[in-house]
Amino acid sequence: MRLQISHVTTYAYRIPVEILPHRMMLSPRGSHALRVISAEIGCEPTPALEWTQDVFGNLIATASFLHPAERLVITNRMVVEQTASAWPIFAIAPYAHRFPFDYSRDDRKDLGALLVPEHTDPDGRLAAWASALVHGADTDTLSLLKDVNAAAGYGITYVTREELGTQSPQETLDLGSGSCRDLATLFIEAVRHLGFAARAVSGYLFDAPISIDLPDRSNQHGATHAWAEVYLPGAGWIAFDPTNGRMGEAHLVPVAVGRNIAQLSPVNGRYVGTADAFLGMTADVTVSVAIHTADLGRKDGPWKFV
Repeated sequence: MRLQISHVTTYAYRIPVEILPHRMMLSPRGSHALRVISAEIGCEPTPALEWTQDVFGNLIATASFLHPAERLVITNRMVVEQTASAWPIFAIAPYAHRFPFDYSRDDRKDLGALLVPEHTDPDGRLAAWASALVHGADTDTLSLLKDVNAAAGYGITYVTREELGTQSPQETLDLGSGSCRDLATLFIEAVRHLGFAARAVSGYLFDAPISIDLPDRSNQHGATHAWAEVYLPGAGWIAFDPTNGRMGEAHLVPVAVGRNIAQLSPVNGRYVGTADAFLGMTADVTVSVAIHTADLGRKDGPWKFV
């Protein structure tokens, strides 16, 4: 499936302000299941861009601005080809088929902090919540992870939360609700308590039925999204999306990975000016599916985004 993604972030100010350098993680992470065809980041006003990579291999663009401005617009556009199966089969190493298992010494060294829960669990509530999902000894590893994914998703009500930051797993359990980043954090911390290595992922979600009826725009269903990945020997990193109760990369376009959600802000920057100078921020995400024009009975080009 070929997808075109547009992500426009706009910051508005009451008066011209000095815009300090902005750090942007917006470039997709290519893989065997995701081919990056094109990717472009643009800003208004025009900045000087410097590219680097962080410790996780995420591409970082840092934009520096020369002149004050009343508005900052960051436009991220990309075309990717997503080939992940909706029903994936993973080549998990035989010794890791059953839970519990031990990572190799080298894997444990390299996975490091991704094995260690970050949130305190003073009364052992989260550990008990996770352990309750283990149905006896010699449990199937993948089935256990699916159960944790389902419990974090279906057991918690999804809500859109505009506030900055991420709830602790205990807060999410207490409230019984959370955003995608809260549900991902709950899942990550729970599986770490069980001994799995897990990391946070941010990117885009495409979730709409494919239709070739034009000019209908029903295919433009997209959003920024957060989910988790668990490392299993042999299979590597496997995506788990508790918000949607799914496993695997289908419908997902990863942009950045990290130890926790807080490391994955798409745009991070400040300005020099008074607090009341800031009027607000908006983000508009559109994900469109591409259909080969032969399927439309047309000859005006190989692909048509609808």
